Amino acid sequence: MPVTYLSPAQEARYAAFPEPLSADDLARHAYLDATDRAVIAALRADHTRLGYAVQLATVRCTGTFRQNPADVPPILVTTLAQQLAITPSDHLARYQGSDMRWLHTVDIRARYGYVDYPDPQRKRRFLRWLFTRAWLGTERPSLLFERAVIWLRAAQVLLPGITTLARDVARVRDRASERVWRMLTRDLTPAQCQQLDTLLVVTPDATLTPFEQIRRLPSMPSSQGLLDALNHLTHIRTLPLTPALPPRIPHSRLHALARVALTAKAQTLARMSAPRRAATLRAALHSLVALAHDSILDLLDEVLSALLAEATKAGTQTRLRTLHDLDTAALCLAEVATIILDPAIAAADVRTAVSAQVAATTLTDVVARVRALARPPADTTYDALVDRYRRVSRFRPRLFATMQFDALPAGKRVLHAYQYLQRVEKRRSTTFADAPLQVVTSAWRPYALITDKQADRIGYTYCVLDQLVTAIRRREVFVTPSLRYADPRLGMLHGDAWEAARAQVCRALNHPADGEQAMAHLTEKLAHAYATTVAALPTNAAVTITTVDGKPDLVLSPLERLEEPASLIALRDQVATLLPRVDLPELLLEVHQRTGFLDAFTHLNERPPTVERLAVSLCAILVGDACNIGLAPLISPTIPALREDRLRWVQQHFVRSETLQQANAQLVEAHRQLPLTQQWGHGEVASADGVRFVVPLRTVHAASNPEYFGKERGITFYNLTADQYSGLHGMVVTGTLRDSLVLLSVLLGQQTPLHPREIMTDTGAYTDIIFGLLWLLGFQFSPRLRDIGGARFWRIDRKADYGVLNDLATHRIQPQRIVEHWDDMLRIAGSLTMGSCHIETLMRTLQRGKQPTKLARAFQELGQVIKTLFLLNYLNDEAYRRRILTQLNRGEGRNRLARVVFHGQRGELRQRYREGQEDQLTALGLVVNAIIVWNTMYMERVLDHLRATGQPVLAADVARLSPLGYAHINVLGRYTFALQEPIAQGAWHPLNTTTTSQS
Repeated sequence: MPVTYLSPAQEARYAAFPEPLSADDLARHAYLDATDRAVIAALRADHTRLGYAVQLATVRCTGTFRQNPADVPPILVTTLAQQLAITPSDHLARYQGSDMRWLHTVDIRARYGYVDYPDPQRKRRFLRWLFTRAWLGTERPSLLFERAVIWLRAAQVLLPGITTLARDVARVRDRASERVWRMLTRDLTPAQCQQLDTLLVVTPDATLTPFEQIRRLPSMPSSQGLLDALNHLTHIRTLPLTPALPPRIPHSRLHALARVALTAKAQTLARMSAPRRAATLRAALHSLVALAHDSILDLLDEVLSALLAEATKAGTQTRLRTLHDLDTAALCLAEVATIILDPAIAAADVRTAVSAQVAATTLTDVVARVRALARPPADTTYDALVDRYRRVSRFRPRLFATMQFDALPAGKRVLHAYQYLQRVEKRRSTTFADAPLQVVTSAWRPYALITDKQADRIGYTYCVLDQLVTAIRRREVFVTPSLRYADPRLGMLHGDAWEAARAQVCRALNHPADGEQAMAHLTEKLAHAYATTVAALPTNAAVTITTVDGKPDLVLSPLERLEEPASLIALRDQVATLLPRVDLPELLLEVHQRTGFLDAFTHLNERPPTVERLAVSLCAILVGDACNIGLAPLISPTIPALREDRLRWVQQHFVRSETLQQANAQLVEAHRQLPLTQQWGHGEVASADGVRFVVPLRTVHAASNPEYFGKERGITFYNLTADQYSGLHGMVVTGTLRDSLVLLSVLLGQQTPLHPREIMTDTGAYTDIIFGLLWLLGFQFSPRLRDIGGARFWRIDRKADYGVLNDLATHRIQPQRIVEHWDDMLRIAGSLTMGSCHIETLMRTLQRGKQPTKLARAFQELGQVIKTLFLLNYLNDEAYRRRILTQLNRGEGRNRLARVVFHGQRGELRQRYREGQEDQLTALGLVVNAIIVWNTMYMERVLDHLRATGQPVLAADVARLSPLGYAHINVLGRYTFALQEPIAQGAWHPLNTTTTSQS
């Protein structure tokens, strides 16, 4: 692999002092302890003492010595001189000209344990670590380079030349890739390799290669679509080498290889070297089976749910249509019953009295009508199920023949019933007398059973399929291979792996390994929180506790609107007026010119780009996705960078999920370093919120919700917004958000330089388990509460006196549950932190049917403690409540900006597959972040201009400005991908002072 993968910013940062050198940096690297002072005090002259200290701080801070010891930030020299009580003057100039500086580097090496990069023992350790990292992960080379620098500095290895280290990182990474290729191809025969190659050859009667055909998975949510998906899986399984893969290959490596094959053109795959091509195709075929499994299970869930809902509705309608006739007959029979029950009429005269009231023929007709219309409640629905059974029969035989499942203990009853249906599928005359009935729930009993021991074929089949779908959702039944429905235990730390990782996990999460110690700390913390809140209640005008129907009622007054001073309104108007007017394409090019974020889009083969004006092509693709207009309006046959074939080629080879995330990480980092950004936050807080999109296509990867999508179907893009306004990460949720597990996936999946520790959400569907798990992972969960009156307050000490809160704190924690399961809870947190398991799948294992497991109950108990701590703080601290509101408003404002950009095709998302949906909306988030970066940079220039012209700029007002404005940005209709020459040379757009002077 070439070594030209480092960006100019990385090259500038290598072995250099941070800019600016912060107080934390100085405290970490420039503080001289007693040992340092003793060594330096032994030196004679001030210039040698200061020079030695500077060299020591330099190697600690940069990882190497500098050719010119005086080439250091002045603040570093001042800090060291103050500690040594030396006046800096010209001491470093004298020191630079002396031979002592060379002797001092030798002494520092020996005394403090620094070694040169070629040191055999240390370099072997480094290369082993580097290979392991490259083998287990798929980090891009530039990120692996950064990790390598961190390792070398921690191991006190002096950094080599940048080219040397970059070459070693590239070589080790190539070795790891080649090892994967060898392991995937060493058991292949020449004939099998030839079979794989034929997948990339277009047959005379087709326009696509066989491989391009099989990677298009059916997604139509219908019985026929499900049958097509099952047939598609059968076809994939007939291809060479689909089943088992060699063991011990990291899943991340297989996924990365498959991702390349599933997104690249066949011609690109065909041009790969033979070993890489065979390995890539083999990994892709394995991944296609997993994707096909997931698609089938999604379709089965969708089709069966729709069919059962339709049958229930049809049964109800059928019942309603017969009610009029049934009511007439029932009234007639009521008259007869009244006569029979009348004590004044003798038993012998009853028949005569009835005949006098109702004719015999009429009564016969009425009885017949009641017998025809009066049905048990299940019967009308059963008839509707029978009427629709042909749709099930369309896919049922293929489903039973194709899909093989396994189960956790809680899912064994469903699995046995499913396997029974597989066995009897060809036995049309079976009586179902031996069907396992444990799967039949009380809700299904009227439909599935003829007698207590005899099952009905149609009703039982419906019951088993319904229970199968339910068990799959809970991950009690799973399929292998699969990305989302695999064995939930895969990737969990256990046995020796957990024993080896326990101490590291506890240190990383800052939790004790002993459950008793953890519980004692929580008990003390909860008692202190209650005491603090109770003490503050008399002066807390926002909180009122009354008694309603003999029960305490807690009322928290809503926050009053925060008034905007006239100075803030004026400043906001001035900033909006002075911002330059710009087209979106030019904005993206300028942001790239200043940050280099488009350099993150690397070629699939990781070779350096050989095309001119690649940034222009990338900007066009991003505009097409973000504005939802496609490539057609952006194509220009006269501009090579905007020709259709060029744009399609760049889109295929450079724009991928991982490159979008890497580019986003660079933008977030660039924005973080802007001084104005620090006025809004430090990246320690983030909010999660969803923005919904209608998907006007029939696809299993969209769901209905009349409240948000009307008669259409749609998706939710659940995304994380930092307090600095940057978007960190997002993921697609089919339909609307149903539970808070997605929050974990978004939070742990983000790969930007920001690491928020406090997470804010709207009221939503949070649970006690999420409170506990997020706290265990080191996060503070802070949801906005619409109605705190219904919240439960929990206590650990049943005898504790909480004053006026006693009547509210009536629910008691069972601390022993937490203590008993503390190690398992840490193990789950460690597995999630290390990214070795699928988050949603793992969390589903905490349920057994509708009942939580004992481990889930322990998480609930922990979550109830953490939630009570949150509630007490929420009551007690108005500033805390306002911070939550402010951050949520930032996320909502960012979503509004995204809506403005995503204007094409009525703002509807026209992507059929989840991967396409996620990539397009990630591109939208990237463009929104670029707008935020551009706005922030120019807002700084506007504020500087206002200060220079003598206008007041208050820090409190600056903190309330927002970089989400868009009135000055044209996103419609004009797409010119060219930077003005002065801007391309590094100049800035002039501020829009014309409007100001005219006004």
